Amino acid sequence: MSSASYVYTFPSVRGVQAGRVFYISQCPVRLLPRLFSFTDGDLPPEMRAQRALNPKRVPEIASYITDNRDSYVFSAITASVDSDVMFTPNPPGQDHLGDLHVPMDARFIINDGQHRHAAYAAALELDPTLGDETVGVVFFIDQGLSRSQQMFADLNRHSVKPSPSIGVLYDHRDELADLTRQIVQQVRALSTLVEREKTTLAPKSRKLFTLSAIHHCHRALTAGIDAARRASLAVEFWDATFAAFGDWRSVAEGQLAAGEVRQEMIHSHGTVLHALGRAGNAFERQTDGDWARFTEVVGGIDWRRAPDSPWNGRVVIAGHVSKSNQSTALASSYIKSALGLDLSVDEVRFEEALKGSVNS
Repeated sequence: MSSASYVYTFPSVRGVQAGRVFYISQCPVRLLPRLFSFTDGDLPPEMRAQRALNPKRVPEIASYITDNRDSYVFSAITASVDSDVMFTPNPPGQDHLGDLHVPMDARFIINDGQHRHAAYAAALELDPTLGDETVGVVFFIDQGLSRSQQMFADLNRHSVKPSPSIGVLYDHRDELADLTRQIVQQVRALSTLVEREKTTLAPKSRKLFTLSAIHHCHRALTAGIDAARRASLAVEFWDATFAAFGDWRSVAEGQLAAGEVRQEMIHSHGTVLHALGRAGNAFERQTDGDWARFTEVVGGIDWRRAPDSPWNGRVVIAGHVSKSNQSTALASSYIKSALGLDLSVDEVRFEEALKGSVNS
């Protein structure tokens, strides 16, 4: 008996899209490595139906599965089958529900989801109990390389990664994201000024900060700080910072337009918030925690976005606020120097490079 006499049987839903039949089914995780294999990784791009697998992404996705066994979620894998298949309605007499029979010598080509597939295979080696779980699969009938390449292009054409801000808003696994949401709600003045969904602010936006910028600030502020101290530190930091910046309070009270502050001052921009977080972290570590002094010193810094501002060449480059790591470090070093704090290695390096460029 030939191998074509043996079949895989998948309980499926039959559908039609753009005049082509497809099948929605599910596959046991233990069968994924056996059904879907990659044999064209060394081919040139024009001869492949998929992008090349990036092995560096696989361990991270596999860890996501194994670290969140009771809550991980994946979308379906999309695949083409390069063989004749047979669909048997079950129960007989209807067209949409039934069993899809695929010859065992058929080749399954993944059009979307190869990294999920590879991550499942890696996670299965770490946790064999995954084998009894299932993953959704959408099967199309293979119509050649050109069609498979077009399917890949179409499936990825309109995919848009969520903004970092909404990622922070919706991520309930990340403790720092939890802290950011908590602080934004707890510090009343801050709550009214944060854009929770977008990553950029429109010129006429009434908000001063994005949630992602606050999150980056908290990451720097709480780095290496004991977990029990982080929330209280963040509250003290924001209370001290709001006390330093009268413009922020005026915007929160509706006395000043947020767009005007962002245009004329740099202290609400993400780069500077990140730098303030770094300075706040050093202040917590290197001093006795007199946040009134932090307010006094930070409030006395010239934050203007003007030609004679100390931020030109540090943060403002060619008239625009830079988001580079160098600008963040240079902003941090300026604030920390004003506070009399020790600089980090990278801050010292960037300071020396800035002085060298000025003197040359």
